[in-house]
Amino acid sequence: MTSSRLFALGALARGGPMHGYQIRQAAQLDRTELWTDVKPGSLYSVLRRMTEEGLVEVVRTEKVGNPPERTVYAITDRGRQELTALRDSALRTVRLLPDPVDLALQCSADLGDAELTAAVAARRQAVADRLAAFEEQYAAGRPDLVGREPWIFEHCLARLRAELSWHDALLDGLSGAAKHDAVQPDAVATDAVKGEPS
Repeated sequence: MTSSRLFALGALARGGPMHGYQIRQAAQLDRTELWTDVKPGSLYSVLRRMTEEGLVEVVRTEKVGNPPERTVYAITDRGRQELTALRDSALRTVRLLPDPVDLALQCSADLGDAELTAAVAARRQAVADRLAAFEEQYAAGRPDLVGREPWIFEHCLARLRAELSWHDALLDGLSGAAKHDAVQPDAVATDAVKGEPS
């Protein structure tokens, strides 16, 4: 919810008074869903809550053509203070969200090597596909990116590449463990023949 508030307040501070649909369009145009947890559809409820809190105010309603009447919002002085606080907090905060895959690995003792390897390989492919799609979107949109937007894309790409690298290392580790497990029975048999403890 904080990200949605930050986005909506930032859009109003930059663009002046707007109705909810314009803010939603800005989120879609910025491809916000790709690099934040902001869901464009949630912005309407965020605007209503911020109106109740005095962070934004309704300046008018308008109706042009067939679309329904739209409420136009503007950021208030209190909203600008909130925007500054949210932005500054986001710039200071390092937030690496827990990934459920780590918990799944912790609970995977009942999976065979082949089954776990197949699951991780499928997940790795999903990350690779997402990275490829993101690189494609970045290349296509790059001429239109302004200000610090290229840095945002680069940050997302770096995180996806790191995730892909981790999957590759995990698959190598699983492959090495499977080889070790496959060799181990022979080593135990050899030790037993030599009279050495296994």
